[in-house]
Amino acid sequence: MAPALFLLLAFFAGPILWTVWASLTNAALTGAQAAQTDFVGLDNFTELLSDPRFRTATVLTVLFLVGCVFGQTVLGLALALLLQNRNGAVRATVGAIVVGAWVVPEVVAGFVWYAFLEREGTLNTVLGWFGTGPQNWLFAAPLLAVVLANVWKGTAFSMMTYSAGLSEVPEDLKEAARVDGASAFQVLWHVVIPLLRRTLATTLLLITLQTVQVFTLIFVMTSGGPGARSTTLPLLMYQEALRMGDLGYGTAIALALLVVAGLFSIVYVWMLRKEEDR
Repeated sequence: MAPALFLLLAFFAGPILWTVWASLTNAALTGAQAAQTDFVGLDNFTELLSDPRFRTATVLTVLFLVGCVFGQTVLGLALALLLQNRNGAVRATVGAIVVGAWVVPEVVAGFVWYAFLEREGTLNTVLGWFGTGPQNWLFAAPLLAVVLANVWKGTAFSMMTYSAGLSEVPEDLKEAARVDGASAFQVLWHVVIPLLRRTLATTLLLITLQTVQVFTLIFVMTSGGPGARSTTLPLLMYQEALRMGDLGYGTAIALALLVVAGLFSIVYVWMLRKEEDR
């Protein structure tokens, strides 16, 4: 076990411990503080709590998380249900299109959606056919724009997990519900969804962990702007730690981001344990 333990300490525990230590110092990328780092205790966290930019970024991060998790869950489950019992050609075609968006690098996806939503982009061109004037969507609704882009990119994952879960739902249970007079929605709500609870909780947890660290997509599309209207915690961390060179304050933001992800994860883990107790 020694080699495995060494790898865990070097590549997982080590960076986490360094981040905790750096957040308690005035570490910097350049200057005197880079050469002589001093321990400052909880000063970075005290400054964090009084920083209006941090509060705004936290709210935007939560809204981004909720929007992306909800969108990927609903769209992924809808696609999985629509593809269930379809012929192989239809499943292969739709799967290739959706998975194709998933495997595209974030920087490419960001440029695609930037080209789609900018003032001279494809969306305004299509809307212009109906007499609608051009609109700078990345300025008017930046957070919604990045949410839509991330949902487009990440839906394939939830679609595949829900498709696997749906394949485990016994057909005889659904057929018995139909014989008893249940509608398609009632079968979904009272038969399928309860049997998918564990899959739902696991998928929600994984989507959250993937979404909370999204940086490149937002950076390419809006760079956190206009102003700070799409600056989530990863972007604020980048601005403070790398652009401003304040590693101590940047790592404090990183730990705050870890707390946000942890709070969501606790809810999902509780859902899993509750399901196991039944």
